[in-house]
Amino acid sequence: MLFSIGAIGYGLLEIVWRGFTHWSMLTAGGICFLFFSKIAKIFKNTNLLIKGLIGSAFITSIEFIFGVIFNIILKKNVWDYSKMPFNLCGQICIAYSAIWTVLSMIFIPFADFVSQKIKNNKKRIV
Repeated sequence: MLFSIGAIGYGLLEIVWRGFTHWSMLTAGGICFLFFSKIAKIFKNTNLLIKGLIGSAFITSIEFIFGVIFNIILKKNVWDYSKMPFNLCGQICIAYSAIWTVLSMIFIPFADFVSQKIKNNKKRIV
């Protein structure tokens, strides 16, 4: 459930931001949203900014891995940050890492909320 919410949510976010998406980004979004629920649980008593920075580091890492696979190896040209300042191989850049921090600060609490709802519903069913 969390994976699906992250996949669909990120796909929609990309369509609004860029006008299109690629199926690989749905996978990346699902993975990141699952990780957000883990961040919320593991770092329950941690400041939201720190959680956001952890989330951003994770998203940036996933973005780099997916970028190397889909953009460099498979030549799918899903995105290209090579014209952005402080980029690494055109796959990640500091500007988007900052955006990921802000989005993580919004979506980590949301992932925690959804995760708790799922957990509570499972208890009622059993």
